[in-house]
Amino acid sequence: MAPRPKRGSQGARPRRDSLLARWRSWQHHHGQSAAESLAKVLGQPLGSMLTWLVMGIALALPAGLWLMLDNFAAVSRNLDSPAQLTVFLEQSVDGDAGMALSRRVGGREDVFSSLFLDRDRALASFVADAAMADLAAGLEENPLPHQLIITPQREDPETVEHLSRQLQALPEVASVLVDTAWLQRLERMMQLARRAVQILGALLLLAVVLVLGNTIRLAIEGRRDEIVIIKLVGGTDAFVRRPLLYTGLWFGLGGGIVAALLVAVGTLLLAPLVRDLAETYGSSFTLQGLGLIDSLQLVLLGALLGLAGAWLAVARHLRAIQPR
Repeated sequence: MAPRPKRGSQGARPRRDSLLARWRSWQHHHGQSAAESLAKVLGQPLGSMLTWLVMGIALALPAGLWLMLDNFAAVSRNLDSPAQLTVFLEQSVDGDAGMALSRRVGGREDVFSSLFLDRDRALASFVADAAMADLAAGLEENPLPHQLIITPQREDPETVEHLSRQLQALPEVASVLVDTAWLQRLERMMQLARRAVQILGALLLLAVVLVLGNTIRLAIEGRRDEIVIIKLVGGTDAFVRRPLLYTGLWFGLGGGIVAALLVAVGTLLLAPLVRDLAETYGSSFTLQGLGLIDSLQLVLLGALLGLAGAWLAVARHLRAIQPR
């Protein structure tokens, strides 16, 4: 007597074969949709190029402005006039004690340099202006104390203020003069500029999505009869949606590539002018471009925006096309 097959063994294999067939069919349709949509995009070179240029300019503007801000921030960190603290010592502190304090302060991790300025040199610097010469001539003795000129390691306002409070607490120190107003103004201007670029970038990205959505809407209207026939024979919305999403992907990808090229060309055109300007100030600063990783991120952003615009357009207009 032949053994009976186990229950369920006969149905398991057909189910696996069915799932495998569906998976292969899904893969085949995705590949076919990607290839056909790319062929249609490339088959209309003028219209596709205009769409890519619009997207590229919209993406390149905020990317280029953000890049300029990063370069400006790098310049501001290398200014020849760094933030400095003028430390006035007590009148009882003599020159030897002042020099010892300067060496001790200069050894701190948050201090870049410490220069000791004795009271005679300080007075000579004070009366260097002709308007002060008459005033200094009437002085019986030098009223200025010894001074320390401190350059902090970092120039952000928080670090400078923290260093100022610690120096003020030293017993040899009478007062500390620190001017961080220009640093605070520069930091606030940079924050304002970055926020403005973010707002501009958000508006331009929205414009990119709307432009792509309108492009896909026109593509849907151009294929209305084809979509109706596909639905009549049982095609699903997902089946109709795939080539349209790939169309948005190719438009977005091309726009991202154009944006990266525009930023790179702009950087190449401006770099010699920036270098010549920097040399007049004795600086070796060179304009930095996006780099490979940032360029790839810009291209990826364009592709994602293309998908987003296509999805919004398809979700809105595809439901309205139904067989009668």
